[in-house]
Amino acid sequence: MSQKLNLVWLGLVAMGMAITVSAQEAPADFATHVPLSVSGEGPWYRLELPLAVQLSARQADLSDVRVFNAAGEPQAYALSQGSTQADDNRTLTDVKWFPLYDSADATGHAPSVRVQSNANGTLVQVQPSTELEVGEEALRGWLLDASAIKAPLQQLILDWTSERDGFQRFSIEASDDLQHWQSWGEGQLARLTFADERVEQHEVSLPGQSARYLRLLWDTPQSAPILTSAQLQSVRSLPLPLVWSHALAGSSPKAGEYTWQLPRLLSVERLQIELSQANSLAPVILSGRRDSSLPWQPLSSGLLYRLNQNGEDVVQNELQLPGQAVQQLKLTVDERGGGLGAEAPTVKFAVRATQLVFLARGAGPYTLALGNATVKAASLPLSTLIPDYVPAKLATLGQASVDGGEQVAPMESTVSVSGGTNWKKFGLWAVLLLSVLFLAAMAFSLLRQPPADT
Repeated sequence: MSQKLNLVWLGLVAMGMAITVSAQEAPADFATHVPLSVSGEGPWYRLELPLAVQLSARQADLSDVRVFNAAGEPQAYALSQGSTQADDNRTLTDVKWFPLYDSADATGHAPSVRVQSNANGTLVQVQPSTELEVGEEALRGWLLDASAIKAPLQQLILDWTSERDGFQRFSIEASDDLQHWQSWGEGQLARLTFADERVEQHEVSLPGQSARYLRLLWDTPQSAPILTSAQLQSVRSLPLPLVWSHALAGSSPKAGEYTWQLPRLLSVERLQIELSQANSLAPVILSGRRDSSLPWQPLSSGLLYRLNQNGEDVVQNELQLPGQAVQQLKLTVDERGGGLGAEAPTVKFAVRATQLVFLARGAGPYTLALGNATVKAASLPLSTLIPDYVPAKLATLGQASVDGGEQVAPMESTVSVSGGTNWKKFGLWAVLLLSVLFLAAMAFSLLRQPPADT
């Protein structure tokens, strides 16, 4: 009986040693180290990973990201990689719109109006504040009623009568009381006939904020279109912002076709194409794939242009992508519009920001480590990492930031993390093997001993 107990204990010791060796991770197992600075109240800190840092990872889903303290101990952490592509997070709402009239020569200020609304703030009637004589009024813009939408506004979608083709530019302002207005930037619509095809642009991006009313004021009121529909896309919870890359050079394998190789597999949501030549016009189709062994899959299409109107450049150089993971992109251009030149234009791509939250344990400074193609994912759900977690709690956490901005330098190390010989782990497994052999010899010796007399 004593010999059996000894064997059981030896087996447990060997198993514990194996688990310890196989689970042990250290900063030296990762190719890139990025020092972190923390501020605010802990022990939880949130860090928005710069794109340059993300590109140092060896795994597309960032499974090889870790945080270590000064003693080299790993910290518990969670990753948040929100996306705008979840359909159940978006709502498209038809909204009412009201014309904004003013005198034809009153272009230096926004139209003054009288507004009638019900108890809920829904607009019933919008009229000029002063009576305008027939032939004196001009359509300056439109007032949109978004009072029924209780979520952040992400996109405006408009349609208009066919009499107004070409480009339509306007400013966007938001208000909750119809008295105080905040600028939300500019919008641009387009409807062109090109090579017997109609090319249209109906969507305008909004900043992801809530507002009860929107005011659209046309740059050229004399050519303002007559709206036929207005829709607002809202989101229940705001996604993380987009982060943009530096300019990426490409190649042109043949006329009218341009390709780019991304640093690694990425879920791209926007692509910005440099249009260096004035008066460029190009209907395009964008395709993507994971690697050169796979066929190209269409991702997006649209009209790119840089045109001079009234002494100003009118530019549309972005394409929206579905956010699927790709590493190669191809732009096919209809050269009947003049093309984009023999040389491939540079592009910038945008991916959804990634936020890391870690629980600080032990003394700092803390280090972000990444760059290992073989380690397994170690992140936790936010609800596990933070007891009683609610999304609003993120804003109360301490802040962590990358020291030195986005400059990321690989660590000088003889350890290979991309499939070569990892000498540290090789040595640990050698020690484990010798220990197991020693334990086996001890067990064999115990089995050979004659049983003790009772």
